[in-house]
Amino acid sequence: MTSKARLGSFDDLLKDSSSDVKAIALKLREIVFADLPAAIETVRLGDGAATYGPGPKKMTESHVYIMPKSDYVNLGFFHGSSLTDPGTLLEGTGKKMRHVKVRSIEEAKNPALRELVLEALAERKAALGLE
Repeated sequence: MTSKARLGSFDDLLKDSSSDVKAIALKLREIVFADLPAAIETVRLGDGAATYGPGPKKMTESHVYIMPKSDYVNLGFFHGSSLTDPGTLLEGTGKKMRHVKVRSIEEAKNPALRELVLEALAERKAALGLE
């Protein structure tokens, strides 16, 4: 179980971020909740990220994470290697994980990002037997 000292709020996660990074992160969060209003948001300050999914376990029950960086925000997918990614946005070479570096609010509004989030959510729901 994660130590309570390492958990926090989304505001805690963004407190040292620039206004641009905050705006991007908030837009991405809006996209995640639009398709899963009951998503469990777990902010792990030790990881520097917020995870979202039908359950709180980041590697098995979460489908996406938001990780603010100094001048962009990673929108990550725990099982991204299984996504179709028609917009060819995903980066990374890990066995399962992939991410998209979102560098502007305009990029955050790209409909292809929402498609990735929807596909990742469908994949997790199927894997968890929630469909």
